[in-house]
Amino acid sequence: MTHKTLIKGGIIYSVDPDIGELPRGDVLVEGDTIVAVGEHIPATDARVIDATDKIVLPGLIDTHRHLWQAALRQIAADWTLGQYIDHMLLELGPRFSPEDVYVAELLGAIEAIDAGVTTVMDWAHIMRSPDHADEAVRGLRESGVRAVFGYGNPGGPPADWYARDLARVSERYFSSDAGLVTFALASMGPEFGPVEDTLADLELARSLGIRTSLHVGVGMLGRQRSITELHRRGLLGPDLIFVHCNTCTDAELRLIADTGGHASISPRVEMQMGHGYPATGRLCAAGVAPSLSIDVVSGVGGSLFAEMRGTLEAERGWQHHAALSRDETLPELTITTRDVVRMATIEGARTLGLESRIGSLTPGKQADIVLLDTDRPNLSPVNNLSAAITLADNENVDTVLIAGRVVKQGGRISRHDTPALGALARDSRDRLLESWSGPGSTAATAARPRA
Repeated sequence: MTHKTLIKGGIIYSVDPDIGELPRGDVLVEGDTIVAVGEHIPATDARVIDATDKIVLPGLIDTHRHLWQAALRQIAADWTLGQYIDHMLLELGPRFSPEDVYVAELLGAIEAIDAGVTTVMDWAHIMRSPDHADEAVRGLRESGVRAVFGYGNPGGPPADWYARDLARVSERYFSSDAGLVTFALASMGPEFGPVEDTLADLELARSLGIRTSLHVGVGMLGRQRSITELHRRGLLGPDLIFVHCNTCTDAELRLIADTGGHASISPRVEMQMGHGYPATGRLCAAGVAPSLSIDVVSGVGGSLFAEMRGTLEAERGWQHHAALSRDETLPELTITTRDVVRMATIEGARTLGLESRIGSLTPGKQADIVLLDTDRPNLSPVNNLSAAITLADNENVDTVLIAGRVVKQGGRISRHDTPALGALARDSRDRLLESWSGPGSTAATAARPRA
């Protein structure tokens, strides 16, 4: 029999315009599906999750995260984009074994779940062999997260096996798109190599019927006008996810909108590393509703709540600065807490092509649900529901369901031995950083005794 779960008595933030917000309500789940949302749902045969004093909302969605860097968290916190390319991609990336990729994928995915992120696009440009790809998929599947596996070339001319292996992985693991882990192509994009490589990526992805995510508008590289060039070649379309977009022109952002494309922004990393000022407001003005992403936990923390706040602060700061430079003040704020919650939920689902499955508490959608504990000093009392969500953090994530399965409850991750995984991650970290003395390699790390 299909099991039932009743999430009872919570503060409902549905992100569904027909349901809206309920000061007190229930969510009924059957198997992996939401079947009802309402003020009171009788279900005597259901397992009950008490949601008193908890905000019940859709699982958060991260549309661009390099999970393979999870064991190297914090190391890039003081790096510019140039340093990141030199040290992470060119020096440390080649050191990753398939086992290192497996450990990082599993660790990074569990970190996401712990923070209320139920879906993540894993931007895995660490595919240095077919074994790397197999281990990445294994880590994602074992974690229990919903993911889009973005198969990516680490940079430079693609290996002779690259196109064949993309097809192999598609056929072996993703012959159906009904599973928790689905497939996409992660292309470095025309700013990081010859445009012909990007054209080949697009042809490969379209032959397989999958989306392509690519970096554009990244710092000085963005001045190559890559979106304009792709448009000139007739290659823009709704199957493309443009990551960052900072130094794209307004006209290029309108081209994305006009062709049904999508955008994923990472304001905290973008401001740290020098991608350019976050394009949030310009994207919205062009008609593109952006989604949010962490990008690299090697540079910033993995909280999508923090990313929501960073998005608000960056855009509001820019608008206030622009107004003051004109000797004016803003009459009102044009980006709201409600807007960024949408970016972290339903707009993330649209970006990944999953809006019919996830992104809102809508009957018929998958039961990816998060409960936030408001009975803590940082959120109590709740006076503005969307603002409370943006001001929450990982400490408030009490319960997480993915496809109806409880993967975190009472503030604790289920079904994973996190201390053992931490030990594996430290061993991986030690192997990767052994005899490497680049910036961010601390004395404490180097001094850890090896077995």
